[in-house]
Amino acid sequence: MSELARRTLGGRRESGAYLLGRDRPDGGRQILEFVFYDDVDPKALDTGIVTIRQTALPRLWEICRARGFGVVADVHVHPGGFGQSESDRANPVMPQAGHLALILPNFARERPRPGTIGIYEFLGGDAWATHSGKGARFFRLEV
Repeated sequence: MSELARRTLGGRRESGAYLLGRDRPDGGRQILEFVFYDDVDPKALDTGIVTIRQTALPRLWEICRARGFGVVADVHVHPGGFGQSESDRANPVMPQAGHLALILPNFARERPRPGTIGIYEFLGGDAWATHSGKGARFFRLEV
């Protein structure tokens, strides 16, 4: 959380990360590591909002192979609330059905908990499901 907040450069831009891990036998996903967007694509945050170029994805796949994990979700920060923007809906970071996109409010300066995190599932095409209101029934944090 602190590194996501730091990478906003004092709230001048969004930041984000790919969340790496594995699928669990119960159908859940376990997040074990993360890779920041701008570590995979140094220009990802240059415009102030997240814009990841397709040319950066081979680096992400290389990291996943080296660590033995897959991308199970992504997270990025917004300046205000955790609602999904039109840009978020039109440009999924990982355009694969079932992918979860998490949005943290207030540039990740606070410690959000389920129920105060935007949780969006990409269904394919232009369709998304919103799980934000389900909080801990859908997304559990284990420390």
